[in-house]
Amino acid sequence: MNKVTVSGKTVEDAVRLALSQLQTTLDSVQVTILEKPTKGFFGLGARPAVVQVELKPTEETERKKAIDQARRFLEEVLVQMGLDVTLNLTEKEDHVLFSMEGKKIGLAIGHRGKTLDALQYLTNVVANRHAPKYVRIILDAENYRARRKESLERMADRVAKKVIRSRTKMALEPMNPAERKIVHTFLQNYAGVTTKSEGEEPNRKVVIYPK
Repeated sequence: MNKVTVSGKTVEDAVRLALSQLQTTLDSVQVTILEKPTKGFFGLGARPAVVQVELKPTEETERKKAIDQARRFLEEVLVQMGLDVTLNLTEKEDHVLFSMEGKKIGLAIGHRGKTLDALQYLTNVVANRHAPKYVRIILDAENYRARRKESLERMADRVAKKVIRSRTKMALEPMNPAERKIVHTFLQNYAGVTTKSEGEEPNRKVVIYPK
């Protein structure tokens, strides 16, 4: 219960009763006066004060609300895609992880993770539409993100060695910003090469240069 409507002889009486019911203090609530008290005529027709008292949202309640909205949206989309998927939620310090498991999970991943990235983007939009503080949501499917990271690092290592041998720059395949960051991070302390992102989205790619 986070909202009550209470009546009392005075507004103050009604508010005190509401605070008692909510078991909170005045600085934690928002008070709306629905009806002011009236004395009536010679004591006849007197009406009490009526107030609505609602708990102010906290950062934690708003975060939970955003996560719930994300889960509901994702479940509805997956059903529309014809997928029977189990969603596992893990809350990390800087993000919330939704991990998917189920049959035909490849449909939720798509070619090189494009469907998964699109679902992740839309889920973040829905979750943060009204959230006062941004909640970062990462979507994964049967550990695809880790497998993709390993694949990108192997490719980066292989191409970097070719660049060092040939002393010629080489461009990798177009990638999204998250994947480009993986490559830049992997090669940032790699002896003999430097990296730059070049081109325009969605064809922006990492170019590996010899030092």
